Amino acid sequence: MTTNSSACTASELLAVISARLLRDGQVVFAGVGIPLLAATLAQRLHAPGLTILFEGGVIGAFIEPGKLPPSTNEQRCTRRANMVLGSTEVLLLLQRGYVDVGFMGGAQIDQYGNLNSSFIGDPQRPTSRLPGTGGGNDIASLTLMIVAMKHEKRRFVKAVDFVTSPGFLTGDNSRHDAGLIAGGMYRVVTDLGMLGFDEGSKRMKLLALHPGVTARQVQEYTGFELLIAADLPVTDSPTENELAVLRDLDPDRIYTA
Repeated sequence: MTTNSSACTASELLAVISARLLRDGQVVFAGVGIPLLAATLAQRLHAPGLTILFEGGVIGAFIEPGKLPPSTNEQRCTRRANMVLGSTEVLLLLQRGYVDVGFMGGAQIDQYGNLNSSFIGDPQRPTSRLPGTGGGNDIASLTLMIVAMKHEKRRFVKAVDFVTSPGFLTGDNSRHDAGLIAGGMYRVVTDLGMLGFDEGSKRMKLLALHPGVTARQVQEYTGFELLIAADLPVTDSPTENELAVLRDLDPDRIYTA
């Protein structure tokens, strides 16, 4: 497969860069949209032994090109899967430590990696109501988390309006002190760069830039002060093959437009 790697969309960039973070043999709990596309792309290109879990009960989901499910409870996810269980049994796998990576998006993320997918604004009179947690709280509480989202100041806020899925709470040891002794935020992939979290303070830290982006631009699109790594590498642009496989998976550009 060949395509033009210089003309990828922001969503395609998110999917490709996120896919590169996943490793063969891992078990990943993926949300729908970019997380699922990225996990499937990794499975096709460099991680054939990657196992994808869905909240709806599917273990070992195999996504057919052009048949992306609209939700993790959609039954087309079950074709060629390893096993189909109830939602409770799949969530129990998290508690037993069998899941390596959680992968999802959110409406807001703050400086400590807490995610909000519940509502925007005052909880008594929210300006926007969002889908809510689903299994997001369980996933973020028990796995290493990768988050993929557009980099906008309204999304990257100093404190989220509601903690749907916990990151490092208020920083330092607060996550561990709250009883969440496993997992934590690992990487945040955006259309501007890649971010992680400081080992001590647990504040968000800029680790890499995408081609043509500066650290100043990333800070301008962030609603709090970022830590910035001393050495900021530039990520490799999506290859023609990565984009071709991605576009084959989503030919109608449902998630990658």
